[in-house]
Amino acid sequence: MPARTDFPGVLELLTHAVESVGGAERPGQVKMADAVGHAIRTGEHLAVQAGTGTGKSLAYLVPAIRHAVEKEATVVVSTATIALQRQLVDRDLPRLAKALKKPLGREPTFAILKGRRNYLCLHRLDTGAPDEPEDAQLFDPFAVSRLGKEVTRLHEWSSDTETGDRDELVPGVSDQAWRQVSVTARECLGAARCPIGTDCFAERARAEAGRADVVVTNHALLAIDALQGYQVLPDHDLVIIDEAHDLVDRVTSVATGELTSAMVSAAARRCGRLIDADVADRLLEASDGLALILDDLPAGRLDSLPQALTGAIPAVRDAAKACLTALGSDRKEDVDGATARKLARSLLEEVHDTAARLLDAYDEDLAHQRDVVWLTGDRYSANPRPPALKVAPLGVAGLLRERVFNLNTTVLTSATLTLGGEFDTMARQWGLPPGGARVTKAPGAATDKEAPADEDKGPKWTGLDVGSPFDHRRNGILYLAKHLPPPGRDGLAESTMDELAGLVEAAGGRTLGLFSSMRAAKQAAEAMRERLDYPILCQGDDSMPTLVRQFTDEPRTCLFGTLTLWQGVDVPGPSLQLVVVDRIPFPRPDDPVLSARQRAVEARGGNGFLTVAATHAALLLAQGTGRLHRSMTDRGVVAVLDSRLATARYGGFVRASLPPFWPTTDPQVARDALKRLDAAAPA
Repeated sequence: MPARTDFPGVLELLTHAVESVGGAERPGQVKMADAVGHAIRTGEHLAVQAGTGTGKSLAYLVPAIRHAVEKEATVVVSTATIALQRQLVDRDLPRLAKALKKPLGREPTFAILKGRRNYLCLHRLDTGAPDEPEDAQLFDPFAVSRLGKEVTRLHEWSSDTETGDRDELVPGVSDQAWRQVSVTARECLGAARCPIGTDCFAERARAEAGRADVVVTNHALLAIDALQGYQVLPDHDLVIIDEAHDLVDRVTSVATGELTSAMVSAAARRCGRLIDADVADRLLEASDGLALILDDLPAGRLDSLPQALTGAIPAVRDAAKACLTALGSDRKEDVDGATARKLARSLLEEVHDTAARLLDAYDEDLAHQRDVVWLTGDRYSANPRPPALKVAPLGVAGLLRERVFNLNTTVLTSATLTLGGEFDTMARQWGLPPGGARVTKAPGAATDKEAPADEDKGPKWTGLDVGSPFDHRRNGILYLAKHLPPPGRDGLAESTMDELAGLVEAAGGRTLGLFSSMRAAKQAAEAMRERLDYPILCQGDDSMPTLVRQFTDEPRTCLFGTLTLWQGVDVPGPSLQLVVVDRIPFPRPDDPVLSARQRAVEARGGNGFLTVAATHAALLLAQGTGRLHRSMTDRGVVAVLDSRLATARYGGFVRASLPPFWPTTDPQVARDALKRLDAAAPA
């Protein structure tokens, strides 16, 4: 059948879709959809800042679906959170598919695709080699019993599930239980060699994704597809990255390697029956040596390789290499033998490659260092964690440029992409050259930014801010507590507690408290419970969904917490009329990755504080203050109890990254506004 030449335009389809789902077109949504359509036609990358309430999902899905159907191509949509994935797959895409069926001539199709580890492996379930229990569980009969019950339940579930998707198992099971019945891509035998390959849940999901017009995935799988030497996602020519403010952190997390003595000993055990015992014993000895040394080292960033590790890590690397050599290449053997060999090889390769990467991390000077190394572990807490060596990239811009932007037309979108009044800050982190279309730059914004040597080259892109349907200046106040002392290290000051109590009292409860640490959140919660009559919920009191539900259902309740609340709470209506931030959320000085990035910028002559710390704080603060307006009728106050936002030189850069609330430094103005809102709110 000849291809159609009379496809309706993007804006015509958008109008039809909005009418079909019972919505109303918004100017920002129309502007964004038109820009996405232009990017698809020209191949030029696009970054779109679209405030909450814009309807950005429809704005990118409509042109993406039109492209997929017209060109018989696949479009990948990547998100950071499970909540948005579910919204797209369970609500937005089904409604859109029905709405666009008639004008497009057929009903568009869609699928969700996750990493192989998220799917039940039938071969591993029935005949595959079991995972080795962690050392602690060898002596914990309760843990072993719980694990056995969970695995039994997984066996029973395997005969009922149609997808094998872990997220559909309710209630869930522990990570260790799931590892018994799943495999990584490295551990998989492959559909051709696996005796149950034709029934494989992961392969079935991949096949379904390959036939779909739109494939919904996550940033982690997008990163794996870019990092690994094998294809994970189906062939595609367009990638839409929603929640793009989280992209760099998610890709960095995927690109982070870890080495522990337990991993090394597990690798030795896996190959112990497949190779000469003496060779495997060398790896076990290397594991014991590594464990002794790591137990004596303090946690933290390792700017140079400790003398004790200069022998231990090469010993692990060389012993793992010897085991891999002894294993030889894949052989044609029985399935059980092939499975055991595959499991052994995958872990040996991970141990060897991570050890080699740890050693290579110290080859270059600070200005050109590519990786940062640190040691984690908390042996003295209530839940002790064994020490682990970690290595992460200082930046992922090169990877994203080479493996995403150079291969596909890419649209990046979020409610928070302009920092300090422009897109360039985020663009550099993504690997895009500075100079896309800018918004007005705020006074005091950073100008001293490091740039790659080839900043005039690279992929072409455009930045577009379509604004927000919310009238932030009319409906919201940004109160800067300029009179308070700068925050210190010894918890919240008494004057800060007084300010917080006065604001919450004026608001009649209805407060979301965003704190820089769990210690501060608990300190504030305890103090407010003593001073005020309103219910004060604190993160950790119950599960987060339960706390948010109670906060939403009981308008005079307050909810205090840390990072989870900064980005994950969506509470429209009178239950939330005051957002309080205790301090500018700069990264902790001991954060290994961000502190190393800051140091590397300074080694290249740039301003590390503005480029890394202030950017991190501005992005998080923009996300946090954005909790206030979640619907067109929301009103309220954002109160920042950190005077530095009003007085410090970098304050202009951070303020320019926030929604355009009406600003004040007068505490009485803020309290009076909250009292009026409380009086007008439903009882």
